[in-house]
Amino acid sequence: MAGSFAALYYHLVFSTKDRRPQILPDFAPRLHEYLGGIIKAQDGIPVLIGGVVDHVHILAALSKNLSTADALRAIKANSSKWMHETFPHQPFAWQERYGAFSISVTGLASVKRYIANQEHHHRTVTFQEEFLHRHQIRYDPRSIWL
Repeated sequence: MAGSFAALYYHLVFSTKDRRPQILPDFAPRLHEYLGGIIKAQDGIPVLIGGVVDHVHILAALSKNLSTADALRAIKANSSKWMHETFPHQPFAWQERYGAFSISVTGLASVKRYIANQEHHHRTVTFQEEFLHRHQIRYDPRSIWL
């Protein structure tokens, strides 16, 4: 709609199925670049994409014309298809669930640092301890990220 404005920044997090270590360093940069391309194709802006072997973090401005669920569905489906076509001998699947957290413009720098330092963060602190507790999100440890 003409004249409508939005600054909808999100910190999106999702993992591989069963948190398997499937995002190998050999192809992680290519996967991250492809994820950014999907976001751009949806009229979004990828700010920073990173993660570790079993999950990905995306900081992006999503299109005001898509629901978060629709955007994530497309991101995960298209990237999974790309992984199967590009690396046919590498088993790969995303989990069904995801985390989506709104970020203010003033919070972008902090989230960028968090994403850029994923390897360091996960050496001593689990995702649940650091991220979910920090955002005061209740979760059932038996079903987190299934």
